[in-house]
Amino acid sequence: MDMNAAKRPNRWFRNLSAKVASIPMILTALVVFVGGTAWTVFYSFTGSRLLPKVKFVGFDQYERLWSTRRWMISIENLAVYGICSLILTMVLGFTLAALLDRKIRFENTFRTIFLYPFALSFVVTGLAWQWILNPDFGLQGVVRRWGWEGFNFDPLNNPDLVIYGLLIAGMWQGTGLVMVIMLAGLRGIDEDIWKATRVDGIGLVKTYVQVIVPMMRPVFVTALVIISSGIIKLYDLVVAQTNGGPGISSEVPAKYVIDYMFKAQNLGQGFAASTMMLVSVIIILVPWAYLEFGGKKHG
Repeated sequence: MDMNAAKRPNRWFRNLSAKVASIPMILTALVVFVGGTAWTVFYSFTGSRLLPKVKFVGFDQYERLWSTRRWMISIENLAVYGICSLILTMVLGFTLAALLDRKIRFENTFRTIFLYPFALSFVVTGLAWQWILNPDFGLQGVVRRWGWEGFNFDPLNNPDLVIYGLLIAGMWQGTGLVMVIMLAGLRGIDEDIWKATRVDGIGLVKTYVQVIVPMMRPVFVTALVIISSGIIKLYDLVVAQTNGGPGISSEVPAKYVIDYMFKAQNLGQGFAASTMMLVSVIIILVPWAYLEFGGKKHG
């Protein structure tokens, strides 16, 4: 009999103290997140109004949800905001990171300036850009006082352009975070890679496109997941900057949920909208999990 095998602890008892310490966190996740999610989905099939009540109405709440003009506008706004934000934030963030990675002077100062907006809350950002985009004393007013009387830049009061006014504020705050993530990825590239590309005579832009970007795939995936999760739960920026106006032209799903649950006192409709937001999160997380774990397993 192998005496060492007899002395070796069972795998269930390895790192026992760490496993015991993680029990409160696991219970919290199960009760708060899993339990809360199941509770929300369950009551989305009921006719709950002011208080939750078990009165099943089938898919009536979802049918009403997808036939409501306000919800459809919020979905369209989120799609426009999300696609533009994903593309522009990733491009600008990577470009800024690539410039800072060239060991420029005052790198720490520039990095702080670019990252500073992320330290602000979305409420502060929304209020600040509400003033900046104000037609009377904001950017338009300043340019007109300089003599360009025909200058017009008033997106927040234009139903067709208001979502792009929100996009400007969102990009201003979020680009710095993407820049830092990309910069960390670039700093992790082995210096020998850069030397090899210079020896082979590969241009700088071609090096980034054909060599560096493919090597940074996990960094890009992580940044995409972080940005996407922030886009789906977009709420406070909209409330602070436009409060959904003009009219309902800048509504977003999260605001729809809050308004129906706490203002309209229609819990069933709010739960149905919350469930659809949950589905959108799952649509994002499943491909990410496959790329991060499934791809490695197959590899």
